Amino acid sequence: MLKTRAKYHLGQVLRHRKHPFRGVVFDVDAMFSNTEEWYEAIPEESRPDRDQPFYHLLAENDQSYYVAYVSEQNLVPDDTGEPVSHPDLPDLFGDFENGCYPLHFQMN
Repeated sequence: MLKTRAKYHLGQVLRHRKHPFRGVVFDVDAMFSNTEEWYEAIPEESRPDRDQPFYHLLAENDQSYYVAYVSEQNLVPDDTGEPVSHPDLPDLFGDFENGCYPLHFQMN
């Protein structure tokens, strides 16, 4: 059985290592759980290993807000101390406190 431990947590603000966006973690998959088409669309030389945590982020860049699905190897903590302004944040999280967002509800 594969044992995986996520490095980042729900409500944490992260940024992508290579691409100019940041976001808030709202879900974590212990290993790749998206479609094969999504995975194959990534250039082969840039494809992340499937056997690592993948994070769902409420993401933003200078032009838009969206949901991103990113491998752990491509994420780093965001150290700006600035809140994220994604419009869906209030649906899941409380106000930005001490660099992260608290959940509105208890997870199982």
